Parts: sequence; C-alpha cells; structure tokens
Amino acid sequence: MTGRIYLIPVTLGGDDFLKVIPEKVIRLTRHLRFFIVEDIRSARRFLRLIDKEFPINDTVFFELNEHTGETDIAHYLEPVLKGSDIGVMSETGLPGIADPGARIIALAHKKKITVTPLSGPSSILLALISSGLNGQNFTFNGYLPVKTAERSAKLRDLEKNAGCGYAQIFMETPYRNQKMLESIIETCHNDTKLCIAVDITLPSESIRTMRISEWKRELPSLNDKLVVFVLQ
Repeated sequence: MTGRIYLIPVTLGGDDFLKVIPEKVIRLTRHLRFFIVEDIRSARRFLRLIDKEFPINDTVFFELNEHTGETDIAHYLEPVLKGSDIGVMSETGLPGIADPGARIIALAHKKKITVTPLSGPSSILLALISSGLNGQNFTFNGYLPVKTAERSAKLRDLEKNAGCGYAQIFMETPYRNQKMLESIIETCHNDTKLCIAVDITLPSESIRTMRISEWKRELPSLNDKLVVFVLQ
C-alpha cells in the first residue's frame, strides 16, 4: 500500500501560526517524518515553530528548488511508494503556486499517488480576493522581467489584457519592489486600477486598490516588504 502526498501550507511570515494555519493541518504535519521542501532551513524553522519538540533529527528532508535535477526528484517519492506519507512545503504559503513543488506533484500523478491539498494562506489568492478586482477572470504572471525596458513592455501587455477584463497578478522580490512600482506608475495609464497588497496576514498588512493617478499622489515605500500587485 502506498502512502499519500500532503500539500502543507506554511505562514507568509511572522510567528503567530495559529491565526492562519488550521489546527487540523498542524496536527497532521506534526506526525509526518518525510518532507519535500523548497528550502530545508525554512522548513525546519516552521516545524519547530508549530512544535518546539518536533524530532528534526528523525525526519528526512528532500530539497526541491530550481536547481534540483530530474534524476534526484525521481527518488523523492520512494518513501511514499513504500507506504509512508510525505509532506510538500514551499518557503511561504501554498506549495505548487509560484513554487517548484508542482514538479513533484506532477510526478505523483503519473505514479497514481494520492495528492491531498490542505487549506492555508496564499498571498496571491488573498491579494486577489481583497483587491475588489475581477476574481472571475484573472492571470497570475509570476515575476516580471528585471530589465527596465523589458519590464515596461511586459506591463503594457498586462495592462492591455487587464483592459479586456482580466485581472493581472504579479510579484517582485522585496528589494526590487520600489523599482517595480516606479515602472508601473511610469508605464500604465492614469485610469488603470492597481492593488498593492503588502505583508498579507502580518501585523503590518496593508491592502489598497486605487487608480494610477491616485497612487501618483501617495507613492508608498515598498522595499523590504512582501508585496503582490494586481492590475486591472
């Protein structure tokens, strides 16, 4: 009998995990001894956060990130095939969304292993539902180009799609958030709506949707923040 894969949500930051992670998920996670994780250090930190006595030394971690080869991934499911359950964790939020965990999930389906998603926070979905923008038709675009000219060209494409009624969701690394905001302000039309969702679920949370013309008068400081942008 094979085990199953559980998709484990983690917090979006901060230590108050009880506010965002369901108790049932915490109980289940405490009993797992195999994990496929984006980053081992952050995974261990989360497990010790939810259980100070968690037996880290008796737990097996497989690291799955953009550098992990396909031959390595093939071995990660061996515990499941031998009957053990295994948890998949991203660094933050839900695995499989803007996260390399999708690769192991796809392989599990090929091997007919049961995949069980567990409820928890996703900054992408939480930003969308709190933006007031179109939750019926939307696109998640991940990270936009780093180079200024390419980023501006991409923003023009996103704005065009947004004009057709599709909310456009994207993000940036914290230290480049301000540059991204500047590009949005310089590139997009004044009537375009922009939601800036900052530090979702944290005490410093701020979620506001305004037109570009309004943001020009109240430009926030976003560096070193966790930010999701929604354009429409």
